[in-house]
Amino acid sequence: MSANLYESDFFGWTQRQSELLRAGRFEEVDTEHLIEEIEAMGRSERQQLTRRLEILLTHLLKWRYQPDFRGRSWQLTIIEQRRRIAKLLAANPSLQARLDACFLDA
Repeated sequence: MSANLYESDFFGWTQRQSELLRAGRFEEVDTEHLIEEIEAMGRSERQQLTRRLEILLTHLLKWRYQPDFRGRSWQLTIIEQRRRIAKLLAANPSLQARLDACFLDA
């Protein structure tokens, strides 16, 4: 039943899994899909870091190599992306170990 709910009503599935976990009814938990979703959450955080690095690097390169077009918006984007990257790393300390790989991907 949980697998069907996963396909037809994802929100309902998440609520049901939460209820089962809280009640300690582990044998009823849709472990296969739960594992997939947890892994997807981790990938999402890594992808967010890579995307923020892409934006930061793009604007830093523009700033360096297109000085005639420098503007306040580029400066604000650089500041904002640095802030968001720091916040993301603070909230997910284990991403620090993946920073070099994310940087290369960016």
